[in-house]
Amino acid sequence: MVIEAGFKAAEETGREGIGVDLFFGGGEPDFAGQAKAGRLAELDVFGDAPELFREGGVIPEIFTGERYFSAEKVWVGTCMSQFGICYNPDFIGRLGIAAPSEWRDLGEPAYARSLALADPTKSGSVARTFELLVQGEMQKSLAAGGTAEQGWDEGLRLIQRMGANARYFTDSASKIPHDVGQGNAAAGMCIDFYGRSYAADLITRDGKPRVVWIAPKGGTTLSSDPIAILKGAPNMALAQEFVKFCLTREAQRLWFQKPGTEGGPEDRALHRTPIRRDMYDAETLALTTMPGVNPFEDEGNFTYDRALTGKVFNTLRTLVKVMCIDSHEEMKSAWAAIIEAGMPEDALVVFQDVSQVTYAIAGQGDPGLDSRDSMKQAARMKQLGEWFRANYREAQRMAETKGARP
Repeated sequence: MVIEAGFKAAEETGREGIGVDLFFGGGEPDFAGQAKAGRLAELDVFGDAPELFREGGVIPEIFTGERYFSAEKVWVGTCMSQFGICYNPDFIGRLGIAAPSEWRDLGEPAYARSLALADPTKSGSVARTFELLVQGEMQKSLAAGGTAEQGWDEGLRLIQRMGANARYFTDSASKIPHDVGQGNAAAGMCIDFYGRSYAADLITRDGKPRVVWIAPKGGTTLSSDPIAILKGAPNMALAQEFVKFCLTREAQRLWFQKPGTEGGPEDRALHRTPIRRDMYDAETLALTTMPGVNPFEDEGNFTYDRALTGKVFNTLRTLVKVMCIDSHEEMKSAWAAIIEAGMPEDALVVFQDVSQVTYAIAGQGDPGLDSRDSMKQAARMKQLGEWFRANYREAQRMAETKGARP
């Protein structure tokens, strides 16, 4: 990360900062990490506008289990975001299936070779999405009288099925809604403002959207996109004023109003959801690109429980790489054979064997995948990679044997 290198260089040269004022955008984990390292300055807005942060006030400290400002008062969210599903209505129609409404839908065989997914090792936000997907399955299991362990296994198996349906895992998050809109993929994983932007820009001649974005039911939270000031900022006073401006109603309007409306952007809509709770009044919403949206009243979200998956962020992103990306060709071949054979149960059991990464083994962080020793991490990745590849090849053999019987 640039900030890490910058502060290391500053320490070596004795400089106070790295010549940068603001750290703006991205997810809460990045800001929490910089705060823990002591690289963020305290924000004046907490003292100058305390009414924004009172309990039950304009900006909640925690919502859907996500933190919206730091307890140390060194960063604060400016808007919200969530990962969801974007899909092409025409493509879905050609597949002859209903539009997706939850993550589980993307694991259905009908989506084989038509999903677009992102690589979680290239994006912290994507990695968090896979974590939320798994936790969603865990919460569903617990609500149904099952165990967290059963939900964990089902979450990993869902990722396997989605990975098997994927055409690719991209490094570029914006590629997914583009390909969905162009009809090169039926559906994919997509952050809300990308999905809404493409939905607004890609319209058929008869006025229908080529891209539709949804928040999957019971499978996502609303996280904040924060802003912070780096210690040693060369323009500290101006940076403090900018942070304060970002939380005003005037600035918050820019996130989601239509271009040309009073107080809105001049040229392009940003399709973002403001973090201030008081922005979602009827008068303001009528001027926005999403008049029916109020994230604070969305019943489809779940509340993130850090105790369930809070320690598996790095484990899961590496596991997805080993389980789905590095072995993607073997995975797709096996999945195609299983579908062709009519989904034989014994082949599915082998295909979806996650016994090497159960909740007991990896649920608090896999010691090998999370190791700071690169040799130990590589050894664990090699072991799991060979194991998953062997399973996929065996599942394919079993399915082809079933299919060959008269």
